[in-house]
Formats: sequence, structure tokens, C-alpha cells
Amino acid sequence: MRRLPVYLLLDTSGSMNGEPIEAVKNGVQVMISSLRQDPQAIETAFISVITFGSTATQLIPLTDLASFQMVDLTAGGTTSLGAALSMVANKIDSEVAKTTNDQKGDWKPLVFIMTDGIPTDNWQQGLDEFKKRKTAYTVACAAGNGADTKILKQITDNVVSLDTANSQGISKFFAWVTASIGVTSTRIEDSGKEVKGLDELPPPPSELNIVV
Repeated sequence: MRRLPVYLLLDTSGSMNGEPIEAVKNGVQVMISSLRQDPQAIETAFISVITFGSTATQLIPLTDLASFQMVDLTAGGTTSLGAALSMVANKIDSEVAKTTNDQKGDWKPLVFIMTDGIPTDNWQQGLDEFKKRKTAYTVACAAGNGADTKILKQITDNVVSLDTANSQGISKFFAWVTASIGVTSTRIEDSGKEVKGLDELPPPPSELNIVV
């Protein structure tokens, strides 16, 4: 079976404390519940959660939806986005099956990044590592006006922003991520073709601004 790997890179720095971090936790829980109702997604989607505060941590390795169990998130520290990008690059190497002469590997991974701040580490170094790996698409969300969309645009062309990092906006972002994973898993199951960018995904809700 060819898996659809999905990596969530979630900012857990100190500024996410309180309502934002609770909203992220709830957003992931609702996303998993919704995807479990989707016959294509339950067959193909595997989810991993990588958090970044003062360091980057893979909280949940690539796990099928039926077995996925969300863990508690706590906010604190700085914003090590570069470390998170290096880590996801390494995890793509170790967790995603490559195509060989004998069998097809996994589908190209989807990467969703959410941050409310500016990276405090060497993000360019992490980005150099990340760029060497192939993803189907990467989406970055700038939650609130503390995030720098110019930096996120260097990571991926697919950048959306929320005016405020409140529970309503964050829940809308995760609902859109859920729909995007659903569309992607249906496409690969039905046609064997990968989704490549924002224009092939469901339109984002009005709370999400597409950054051009």
C-alpha cells in the first residue's frame, strides 16, 4: 500500500501560550476525527506531528489515522523553525518509502507549517536541507501579525495568513487542512495523480488570506 505522508510542523513557542495552543490541539483532534470518516483518507493518510519551540521535536512519528493519538502540547521558548525544517527533511528520508525497481514507494509527502512568530534560529540552513527533499506541496500559515510572510514565502509559494491567532481562525485553518488532505487522498486513489499546489486544493475559508 502506498501511503500519503502528512507532516504537521506546529509552532509551540511561548507566544502560542493560552488560547492559540489550545486551538491547535483541538484543531488536530477535529482533523483526525474528520479524516477517520473519509474512506480514502483512512486508507492512505499517515500523520506526523513535529513541534518547534526552543528545539524541534517529533512528537508523533508517521502514524495511520486509526492508531493516531494526539499528545498534549505545551507552549514555551523561542521559535526554532530551522530545526523543524531540518527534522522534517530527515524524517522524510527515514520514514517515507522510496520507489524501487520492485515496488512503488509512498506518495510524496504533504507538509503543513503553522507559526505565529519569526524564526529565532538559522532557518536558512534548515530550509537548504528541506529543499533537497521532494514534497507534493508545502503550505505555510502565518497566524497573526507577528509572523513574517516574506520568510514563509521563501519556504513555499503556498502561504496563507490569519489576521489573529485566535481559536476561530486556527480551527478554520485546520478544517481547510483536513479538506486538503481529503482532496489529495481522493485524487491519488481515483487517478493515481498527485496534487501539486493551492490551485488544486479547496478554496481557503474567508479567515485565511492567500499571500501573493
